Amino acid sequence: MAGNEHEVNRSAKSGRFVKESTAKRNPSTTTTERVGGDKEHGDREVNRSAKTGKFVTETTTELHPSTTETQRR
Repeated sequence: MAGNEHEVNRSAKSGRFVKESTAKRNPSTTTTERVGGDKEHGDREVNRSAKTGKFVTETTTELHPSTTETQRR
């Protein structure tokens, strides 16, 4: 993985981040995503609700900065 690219684990049920050990114990109910990377080489930013893990619009992120996060995919 190049630059600041790394993997994060999320609960497939709640959308919340979970530890790597949790993802290993529960592979059927967790997802692993690769985030970060280089925007110049096709990567893009996505916005998510920190509470639900669902994708949200940029406007939602601007209106609710404390409960949303921006990731590079």
